[in-house]
Amino acid sequence: MRQRVLYLIKFYLLTVLIFIIAKVVFMVCNATDHPFAAGDVADVISSGLSLDLSTALYLIIIPFLATMVSVWWQGKVLLNVLRIYYLIIAIALALAFVADTSLYPFWGFKLNASVMQYLEQPEGITASVSWSYLLIRLLLIVVVALVICKLYSYLLPGKKGNRRITETIVYVVMMSLMVIGIRGGLGESTTNIGQVFFSQNQFLNHSAVNPVFSFLSSFGHTSDEVEGYDFFDADECERIIEGAYTTESIDCDTLLTTDRPNVVVILLESCGAVFTELGGRTDIMPNLNGLSKEGVFFTRCYANSWRTDRGTLCTLSGYPSFPASSVMKMPEKSRTMPSIAKTLQAEGYSTTYLYGGDINFTNMKGYLIGTGWQRLISMDDYSSEERKTAQWGVRDDITFGTLTSLIETADKSKPFLIGYSTLSSHEPWDVPLQKLDNKIENAFCYLDQCIGDFISKLKASEAWDNTLVILLPDHSISHKGMDNTNPLKNQIPMLWLGGVVKEPRRIETICNQTDLAATLLGQMHLPHDDFQFSRDVLSKTYRKPFAVHNYNNAQLMIDSTGYILYDFDASMFIVEKSNESERMERLNKAILQVTATDLKQR
Repeated sequence: MRQRVLYLIKFYLLTVLIFIIAKVVFMVCNATDHPFAAGDVADVISSGLSLDLSTALYLIIIPFLATMVSVWWQGKVLLNVLRIYYLIIAIALALAFVADTSLYPFWGFKLNASVMQYLEQPEGITASVSWSYLLIRLLLIVVVALVICKLYSYLLPGKKGNRRITETIVYVVMMSLMVIGIRGGLGESTTNIGQVFFSQNQFLNHSAVNPVFSFLSSFGHTSDEVEGYDFFDADECERIIEGAYTTESIDCDTLLTTDRPNVVVILLESCGAVFTELGGRTDIMPNLNGLSKEGVFFTRCYANSWRTDRGTLCTLSGYPSFPASSVMKMPEKSRTMPSIAKTLQAEGYSTTYLYGGDINFTNMKGYLIGTGWQRLISMDDYSSEERKTAQWGVRDDITFGTLTSLIETADKSKPFLIGYSTLSSHEPWDVPLQKLDNKIENAFCYLDQCIGDFISKLKASEAWDNTLVILLPDHSISHKGMDNTNPLKNQIPMLWLGGVVKEPRRIETICNQTDLAATLLGQMHLPHDDFQFSRDVLSKTYRKPFAVHNYNNAQLMIDSTGYILYDFDASMFIVEKSNESERMERLNKAILQVTATDLKQR
């Protein structure tokens, strides 16, 4: 038993060592365009280790199974299976390492499934590089594969022991641990590329990413997921969507007293309008309801999607969501997004993002770093006791305290942008408050209490006078049977507060959370042409108000004529509450076609 376990340990450690060596080679080969310091190598290795450890577990599955079988039966067949497997993974690893290192100067991102598109049209490859370039790479693949295969061949399983049942039980336990390791632990977050990002230097982040994991994971999160939205020819599609997305801010209604306020954007977890006075409830969130009369209240704002990863990107990047895929989970795409942080950073703003949960979840960390957020604060920055205060991480009253501290201690010599995602108003609704009998409503009551306390403290500070606080949810949820056939289900309250707000207002215009970017930047008199799907709802150019919400390959559209819900799998209306439903259906499809095309081209 001891020899067999040692064999598996040696195989695993050798695989991890190969991944580490490949990282160093990757950095050295790309050092001309991306210089780095010696200390960066250690940071890349340590930051990328978790992904290497997880990926190595995938490769050990076959040797592990062969070792289990060898407890009961041995023969040359098992050894031959292992030799063949060594050759296969050696070739696969060599291909991944050489392709990743060679393609990075051209692509600027890690190896992913998009390489398959080039293999389908090899003439495109030969047109881009010389035959000598390809032959050298082919030779490198052969040499690297032979070296890796030789290293693995030195490893052999131990011989059969006489404690078969005991040893088999040990392997079953080990199998469970392997599954946990592959998943990335027992937490809410699973292994993903964003978890290894650690620097504002994207080359260092990319160096830390395991190319094998990047390639395999990209099959589940590529722009291919937005295929199938080709409803019209290009000219007709442009005619249908003409005027729907305007990027100019002209003669805007002015809401603020300054065009360079400090900005705080707070994404309220799951906080739909159904829990506020907009949904007829005055008892759940009395503080938010009261504050809505003190600031600028957008009463007809709708969430673009139904998950935090999608709603976060929609809000911060002003980029639409898709019915069956998450852009945040596509590292090669999400890093290309425009963002409020990137724009304000260029104007001299410091940028900080606060989230009390696992910031690696759904590639959130990778997205934030890639789009201009300079400093990230997450559950890892809190004590072990604080990290256990809620199922998803650090509960909201603690992180609201952190937010208050960040604002009050900010460097006064430059403006700041702070983003913050709350988390306690999420199942299992574990909050330190018991005021309402319904546990879901009680969780939002707790969130409301946190909001009230935070605003009260901020009003009492010097920071209030030059700060704009924007409250809006990342998405909404179904509550008491309300589903997507009712627009209220996806309606969300957006509220602007702070000392820079000129006067209380109610904005009744239909809009999406994606419109925050253009509307905010329009108020700051900053260009926002790169936010091509975000609209300044206060501009004279905003003449066709509408909102969309999608989920599970269906999309809701709302405008002045009513609303429709269209299912793209069934190719039919689920709801028709407009006398212009056919026009809305065509616009609905054109929007998806245009945005999907844009995503594929990024």
